[in-house]
Amino acid sequence: MPHYEPADSFETPRFTGVRTFMRLPHVTDLTGVDFAVIGTPFDTGASYRVGARFGPAAIRNASALQRPFNAAQKIRIFDHLSGVDYGDLPTVPGQIEESYKRIVDALTPIVRSGVTPILLGGDHSVTLAHLRAVSNVHGPLALVHFDSHSDTWDSYFGFKYNHGTPFKRASEEGILDPTHSIQIGMRGPLYDAEDLDVARALGFEVIDGYELPQYSPAQLAQKIKARVGDKPVFITFDIDFVDPAFAPATGTPEIGGPTSREALDYVRALAGLNFVGCDVVEVLPAYDHAEVTALLAATVAYELITLLALAKAGGKA
Repeated sequence: MPHYEPADSFETPRFTGVRTFMRLPHVTDLTGVDFAVIGTPFDTGASYRVGARFGPAAIRNASALQRPFNAAQKIRIFDHLSGVDYGDLPTVPGQIEESYKRIVDALTPIVRSGVTPILLGGDHSVTLAHLRAVSNVHGPLALVHFDSHSDTWDSYFGFKYNHGTPFKRASEEGILDPTHSIQIGMRGPLYDAEDLDVARALGFEVIDGYELPQYSPAQLAQKIKARVGDKPVFITFDIDFVDPAFAPATGTPEIGGPTSREALDYVRALAGLNFVGCDVVEVLPAYDHAEVTALLAATVAYELITLLALAKAGGKA
């Protein structure tokens, strides 16, 4: 049985070779694979800045700095996991519904093979397709959603699909269980005083960005775990959850959010969830400087992979 892990940077320098996530091998035969990093380069659902189609490439490039031992979680990831970079899912520029179909058709067999997808967006509209594919295998999902926006609009200029609507659509389609789902970090100006009530009316629990500082990472994790229970969980992390001082390269930045360290602490505290997939979205490298946003996104993905390793080490996966 093959076992896949990053190239040894003491044998080949980390700045060499074709860019894959963490310098993992680019493999599409999923025999012996626990997780696959997969790009979804699509940004036609964005309502303001565009360019997230280049996010997966930027995140991969920045990920060369990630190393196999997670010092914060005290675990060597690849002692417990075999992982690959699968490449990118098929998309059609300018055609969101056709892209959804192609993403679902390509991603569903990957999930069905028992591989956990670690997905790199793309704008947040792609998460609807990710959820459709993962729920095809695991049934209705609990959602843990880090973001500065709720993304529960009903429509945008009369159209049902864009990066502000995925969780309204997912709730309507029954691929999410809102009563076991939670949204964290919503902040910034709204169109109406009742905007966040839409999410609550759908059944989501919402911890907005003004309430969030009251919670330590451990307290937030306790609340999340109580909410999702033992349901299969999909974690979606919009990089604009983080304050733009730390993550400027995103489509709709909102000031006043967590620092990069605080965001990582929130993710690290989630060990123990029944975690079946995730995505990290809304990185726009054209607005980045010194790769700070891409590096943060790569580190968030790395921490999510670490959650899988912790589960495998503890016999829960």
